[in-house]
Amino acid sequence: MGAIKGAEFLDRINSLKTEIWLDGKKVQGKISEHPAFKGILQTKASLYDMQHDPELKDEMTFFSPNTGDAVGLSFLQPKTKEDLIKRRKVSEHWARKTKGFMGRSPDYLNSAVMSFASSSPLLKGKVNCFPENIRSLHEMAMEKDLSFTHTFVTPQVNRSITYSESSEEEPIVARVIDRNEEGIIIKGARLLATQGGLTDEVLVTSTPNFLLDENEAFAFSIPSDTKGLKFICRESFVGGESLFNHPLSSRFEEMDTILVFDNVFVPWNRVFYYDNGVAAAEFSSQNSFHTFTAHQSLIRRIVKTEFFLGLAELLVQTINVSEYQHIQDKLSEIIVGLETMNALLEKAENDAALDKWGTMRPSDVPLQVANNIFPKIYPRFTEIVQLIGASGLVGLPTENAFHSSIRSDIDQYLQAATKNAEDRVKIFRLAWDLTMSSFGTRQTQFERYFFGDPIRLSSRLYKAYPLAGYVKEVGGFLGLETDE
Repeated sequence: MGAIKGAEFLDRINSLKTEIWLDGKKVQGKISEHPAFKGILQTKASLYDMQHDPELKDEMTFFSPNTGDAVGLSFLQPKTKEDLIKRRKVSEHWARKTKGFMGRSPDYLNSAVMSFASSSPLLKGKVNCFPENIRSLHEMAMEKDLSFTHTFVTPQVNRSITYSESSEEEPIVARVIDRNEEGIIIKGARLLATQGGLTDEVLVTSTPNFLLDENEAFAFSIPSDTKGLKFICRESFVGGESLFNHPLSSRFEEMDTILVFDNVFVPWNRVFYYDNGVAAAEFSSQNSFHTFTAHQSLIRRIVKTEFFLGLAELLVQTINVSEYQHIQDKLSEIIVGLETMNALLEKAENDAALDKWGTMRPSDVPLQVANNIFPKIYPRFTEIVQLIGASGLVGLPTENAFHSSIRSDIDQYLQAATKNAEDRVKIFRLAWDLTMSSFGTRQTQFERYFFGDPIRLSSRLYKAYPLAGYVKEVGGFLGLETDE
């Protein structure tokens, strides 16, 4: 089949019988026509169409080594630094289409599936591990251009260090409750599958830090409409279909879901590992998942920061406040953030090296640094936009007001130094949707915790960073002996 078009993606999602619950009601009919999902699915379909754009196709696809068909380039296992640049370009194209607001554009989890397959030798020869199934999934996903959501977060029942769930008959945390000749049975729940129910497949993996039970050590991928699997949605943050009133949420609102596994059967050919906590922990810590998803995410975040900078400057120009030094200082903060992220991306790619299985991995440290920086600077970016817009972000009329008898009043009293009233309101509504709407505040929380707890991210960076050489240099300066 190879790289699909948007219409094919929508037809496939509509044909699934996925069990999705929203606001206490089971979603019926074509999912692509539901008000809560229509915008994001149309946007995602437009991404798949880019794979067939004559001007972009060569940068969006490559020829499958198995079939010779043109397939999505985000499935490419990089062997050279040139391959990394190719992967960067496809992510840039998709990020620019979504302005960086789609955290689960197809390339994110395509990269995850590729990285799992590239690192699958880690599981070779280990008990209850099936690395060949990971490679098979990668090949199938690449040839069919499958879309994925994923989940690894357990329910927040009790976050104390010593908490251990005791119930096996009615578990809260998803776990293996049975095994038979055909496969394993999963019961319980997982949190936070973004775009849950809106993809072909669900990738389910373990979080080693919480592996208190071998029954919770598993990984697999199954179709979204697997019997017994249901997606429970949070409240929709789509403000409405009007691009004027809700320029971001109408296009880019990604639903977040809770996954409930009600005796879900997973066949053996879909299982990557089970009942092996050590293998699960080693695979999680040593595979290239974090590296390649961090690389993709950094590209997206750079594009998103560019959008912030453009909007902030447009606000400044609209109300003519560029001569104030505090405004210049605020815009400079965004510029510094943008250039820092660009530099980290360049270093990650320039310092890339082949791993033991022949995959060209970007350098991990610059990516970890970026993962530590962005959750701190993104909330500041939203604050800067709020401070520039000030009270102008509060009293904004809707699109209908410009088509009513009060149009003349709005034109007179909401005009700006360089824009008429309608254009001014469009700009300010975009700033509001980005920083003050339910969609915008969800974006801030999403970026804060994109790769998990920020404190754990900083701890991981500290533990991985090569400090010995710096300590030795200082010790030598003082004439001290230091540990190697």
